[in-house]
Amino acid sequence: MKIIINRLPNKFYSNYKQVIIRFLDLGEERTSALITKVLEMDESDADKTLMYTLREFSKRHRNLTHKFIKHYSKAMEIVTNTLTEPEQISMVKKLLIGSYFSMEYSISSAAFFNPSIVESPDQTGLSEGSKRIIVSFRATGEGHISSIVFQTGVINHRGELEFEKAGYHVDSAEVTKRHIYDKKSFQAKLHEMGVDELVIKPVMDSLTDKFIYGELLKSVYEYLANNSNLEEEVQRSVKQIIWLADSHYTIHFSRDTHISERVIFPTSYTERKGIEDARFVKFTDDDGETTYYATYSAYDGYAALQKLIVTKDFYTFEIKPLHGDGTQNKNLALFPRKIKGKYAMLSRIDGISSYIAFSDNINVWPAPVKIQEPKYSWEFIQIGNCGAPIETSEGWLVITHGVGPMRQYSLGATLLDLDDPTKEIGRLRDPLLVPNDEEREGYVPNVVYSCGSIIHNDELIVPYGLSDTGSGFMTVNVRKLLNKILNN
Repeated sequence: MKIIINRLPNKFYSNYKQVIIRFLDLGEERTSALITKVLEMDESDADKTLMYTLREFSKRHRNLTHKFIKHYSKAMEIVTNTLTEPEQISMVKKLLIGSYFSMEYSISSAAFFNPSIVESPDQTGLSEGSKRIIVSFRATGEGHISSIVFQTGVINHRGELEFEKAGYHVDSAEVTKRHIYDKKSFQAKLHEMGVDELVIKPVMDSLTDKFIYGELLKSVYEYLANNSNLEEEVQRSVKQIIWLADSHYTIHFSRDTHISERVIFPTSYTERKGIEDARFVKFTDDDGETTYYATYSAYDGYAALQKLIVTKDFYTFEIKPLHGDGTQNKNLALFPRKIKGKYAMLSRIDGISSYIAFSDNINVWPAPVKIQEPKYSWEFIQIGNCGAPIETSEGWLVITHGVGPMRQYSLGATLLDLDDPTKEIGRLRDPLLVPNDEEREGYVPNVVYSCGSIIHNDELIVPYGLSDTGSGFMTVNVRKLLNKILNN
């Protein structure tokens, strides 16, 4: 029996009109020279220049002057040792300086792909048989920097997707760093990262078992003050300690933003080159409380650090790194509930096969166990998950990806035992989805890839990336898919 899949008409592609404001870093010398020029301007000329700038850009962004003030402060921090700020500087010139150190950045001008889909926390005002959803995407802009963006819509009773019109003002969030760090786990992660113990010990010794970001920075600065002319490798170790601390943060979006206007843009140094392939899952705890989690890869241009997003409402997001042997590569996906009292997560630590790990702590993942190896020709290069497992009456349904000849990515499906997901019940012999002629052209050809699916009204809905360029959607009958897997 051949499985019939249905490609839906909904498509998403890059959109150069989605812009945010970023800080324009010109370096210390140019920053100092530019600030001096503005300070020397006649006040009326400064006012005219500011008015022109606001007239041109205020319709394109929320709270534009607020961002100008932030960027003014950031620019002044860069030149704090070379430029004396006048005692009295007008608000006009502060705003104007901030505008010179601001730039628009098109977050999805290059690609809009690798989507994940979850049930929205807001299910009000729907007709019978419908469900409101949130779809996350990996948006990529200039310099191939990736961020997370969202769209919301409804799956109606016929299984059709109806997306809301996207908001016009796209904005990054307010960031706070008030995380309380656990000294033991922080040191363990530094050891995982290969940071020199001769640097870890003097920096960490002065800290208590629980510490905050500012206390760590103080200890780092004291170490640097007492140790001049450090070797390059030691300097790198010091930076890694700060980078790890920077990777913990919380972001907040205004309640009056539409979800399509919220972008989770790289904040810490560990993710400065991109936030990649977020796999969202609606997690239900033993007491019935729900939380949305997402695993993702933070990329700094050299290495990927696996991190976790935590949110209840998609307005406030807590970001923190993941620890343990089970987090040593990409492709992490959380199960939507605990199994026998423990969190469970899929991974691909060797880049080839699928693994599973169990933990009492959602941030620490020791002792991963291999559960799948490449078996069929279309997955000989590697096999991995395409998002969080979905619970069905027959087992945990996992949409997979396999890589075969000509580095073609295809989607497959696997069933794992409900009580013991280390056991594979069945696997599709043939791919569920292979890129067709329209889907195989793109930034990375011959790739279909998903980061999370959903079941509604007995239909599996799979959003998927189109050759790292755009995104599409497909559906398949769940019962027929399960029967095919079990009778393969």
